[in-house]
Amino acid sequence: MAGKQYSIQDLRNIGIIAHIDAGKTTTTEGILYRTGLKHKIGAVHEGETTTDWMAQERERGITIVSAAVTCYWKNKKTGKEVQINIIDTPGHIDFTVEVERSLRVLDGAVVVFDGKMGVESQSETVWRQADKYGVPRICFINKINQTGGDFYKSLDSIHNRLSKRAFPIHLPIGFEQSINGVVDLVSMKAYTYKDFTDHELVEGEIPADMLDKAKKYRSLLIENAVAEDEAMLEKFFEVGEEGLTEEEITHAVRTAIMGGKFFAVSGGDGRGVIVEKLLDLVVDLMPAPTDRSTNWGTHPKTGDEIERKHDESEPFAALAFKITSDPFVGKLAYFRVYSGKVTAGSYVLNSSTGEKERIGRLVRLQADKREDVTEVKAGDIAAIVGLKGTTTGNTLCDPNNPIILESITFPEPPVSIAIEPKTKSDQEKMSLALQRLAEEDPTFRVKVDDETGQTIISGMGELHLEILVDRMKREFNVEANIGQPQVAYRETIRKDAVEVEGKFVRQSGGRGQYGHVWLRLSQNESGKGLEFINSIKGGVVPSEYIKPVEQGVIEAMNNGVIAGYPVVDLKVELYDGSYHEVDSNELAFKIAGSMGLQDGVKKANPVLMEPVMKVVVVTPEEFMGDVIGDLNSKRGRIESMEDLSAGVKEITAFVPLGEMFGYTTNLRSMTQGRASSSMELDHYADVPSHVAEAIIAKNAK
Repeated sequence: MAGKQYSIQDLRNIGIIAHIDAGKTTTTEGILYRTGLKHKIGAVHEGETTTDWMAQERERGITIVSAAVTCYWKNKKTGKEVQINIIDTPGHIDFTVEVERSLRVLDGAVVVFDGKMGVESQSETVWRQADKYGVPRICFINKINQTGGDFYKSLDSIHNRLSKRAFPIHLPIGFEQSINGVVDLVSMKAYTYKDFTDHELVEGEIPADMLDKAKKYRSLLIENAVAEDEAMLEKFFEVGEEGLTEEEITHAVRTAIMGGKFFAVSGGDGRGVIVEKLLDLVVDLMPAPTDRSTNWGTHPKTGDEIERKHDESEPFAALAFKITSDPFVGKLAYFRVYSGKVTAGSYVLNSSTGEKERIGRLVRLQADKREDVTEVKAGDIAAIVGLKGTTTGNTLCDPNNPIILESITFPEPPVSIAIEPKTKSDQEKMSLALQRLAEEDPTFRVKVDDETGQTIISGMGELHLEILVDRMKREFNVEANIGQPQVAYRETIRKDAVEVEGKFVRQSGGRGQYGHVWLRLSQNESGKGLEFINSIKGGVVPSEYIKPVEQGVIEAMNNGVIAGYPVVDLKVELYDGSYHEVDSNELAFKIAGSMGLQDGVKKANPVLMEPVMKVVVVTPEEFMGDVIGDLNSKRGRIESMEDLSAGVKEITAFVPLGEMFGYTTNLRSMTQGRASSSMELDHYADVPSHVAEAIIAKNAK
C-alpha cells in the first residue's frame, strides 16, 4: 500500500489529542498495529512505543514531541481505502505548543478521554485549541473495559464540560471487564470479540437487552445530524428515520461533524481490535483536505491577499510546522503542503525569510523510521531533510509565486533559569546545543544577560526546562549547572496621556550631540505590546530621526525601568521635539527616545505584573481542606470545586507562578502521593504592592 499514490480525497490528516495519560499514544500504537505497521503493540510503561522514541519519553511514559506517522486503512464494509497521516501530540501542559502547532496543520482530530476520569483539565485545553483552529472532531472514550471505566458517565462529562452536541455512534456491549464489542448505530449491527486483542471482529445481531437503548441513541444521532443539512432534513421529514440508507446517515453525520459543532462518540480499549471501528470512523467521517476551506495568505512584498486551493495544479505553498534534530540525518523539517507539489532536488522560496532553499531528501515518517519519497502533493504531510534557514511557522513556496501563509503564534515563556557549563570544554558545546533546541521549540528562548554575562533559558514551565536540560546532556553530551527558576515579570503603566521630554545634549568641543523629543505615554490593550505613533508635523524632528527614536524606546522597554523587567503594552506618541543642524544625529535621537521613555514610565504610575497560572488539582476528598488551605496561602484564588467521581474532587484555582515552584512535590507529600495537578499560563496581573516592593528591592542590589 505504501507505494500507491493516493488522491487528495483519500488523504486524512488527523491528530490524536487528549489529557495526559488518557491513552493517546497507546491508541496510536493500536492503530499502527491494526494497519500493519507494527507486529506487536508497544506499551508506554515498557518504553516500547513507536511515536515516543525519545529517551525521556520512554522513561517518563509521556509524549513530549509530536510525531507524524503515515499508515493506510481500508474500510472492509465499503471498500474505501485511505492514507492516514497521524500526529500524536503531548498531553502535558508544558508542551501545549506541540498541540497548538499540530492543530494548525490538521484537518481532523480524534479526542481521547480516559473512561475512568471523563473530561479532565487538559482535555478542556486541547478542546479549546481545536475550537480555535476549527478542527472537526470525533471522540473516543478509552479504558472503559477497566475497573471504574464508564462510557455513559464520561459522555455526561463531555456534555457538561465541552459540548452538548456529542452523540454516540457506537455503544459498548457489556460493562467494565465484561465489555466485548460495540453496537454500531448506523448499521444497527453488533461487532464483538472474544478477547480484546482478537484479530477479527464478528458482525452479529444487537443483544436483545440493548435494542431499546440502541434505538433511542440512534434516533438522537440521526435527528441531530440531519438538522445540520437542509436537503437531508427535508428527506428526513419525508421518509423518516427508517427511510434513510446507511450511506445517507453516514453522509449526514459527516456533514454535521465538518461544521465543527457536532461530535460523534465511540469507545473501547485503545489497544484492542475495537480500534478497527475507530479507523472506519476516520475513513468515513473525518475530512479530506479538500473538505476544508481554501487557504489564504499574503504577498510578501505587496501584502495583498492571495487564495490557494487544495489542488496540485496550483503553485506550491506549504507550512513548516515543526523542526527536529535527528541523530541520523540531521535537521528534519515537518511540513504540510496546502497547494501544488514539491519534488526532491528542487528549489523553493522560504517567503518568511526571503531565502531560497534546496529540497534535498523528502521522507515520509513512520515515527523514527523513514521512507524516501520523490514528491509530496497538496494535502499531504511529510518531512524535508537538510533545510538550513527554515524554522517553525515559515512558509515554503514556489519562487515565482510567493505567498506567506498565516503563521503559528506562540505564547511568551513565563519561567526562566540561569544555566552555565560545568567545564570550560562544555562552553562551546552548550551554546550550540541551546541554539539547536531553540530552533526546534519556539517556546524555548535563550539569551545572555548583558550585565551578568549569564546565559538565561526560558520555557513554559519547570518540567519543560528540566527536559530541555536533560536532552542537552543526553543528545549533546553537555553537563550544566542550573540556577533556581525565576518568574518572567513584566512592567507596565496605569496612567494615561503622560507627557515627557527626552533631551540628550552633549558639547565636547567640535561636533556635539543633540537629540530632543516630546513623548506622550498611554496604556495599551493587554497583549498588544508597543504601539509607536509618529505625530510630528512640519519636520520639527526630521524623518530620518523618527526610526532611531522608536529604537531607543524599544531598547529602554526591553531593559525595564523599575525592576529591569520588560515594559509591555504601551502607546508611545512622538508629538514634538527639536534638532540641531550640525550636532543632531541618529544616535543622539535614539538616546533621547530612550531617556524620554524611562522618565515617562516613572511618572505614569508604573506597576509590576506577574504571570498567573490556572491550576487544576485532582485530589481524594479527605485532603481537600489541606489542598485549598495551601493554595490560599500561595495568594491563590479558588475558582471552582467539582465532584469528579465518588470521593474525588477537582479544584480549579488561579495562583501566581512565583508561588508555585516545586508545587508537584509538595502536593505529593501533602496527599500521600494520591493527588495530581496541572497548570497553564492564564493571564498577567498586577503584583500586590508589598510583594512588588520586595522584588524591586531585591533587583536593586
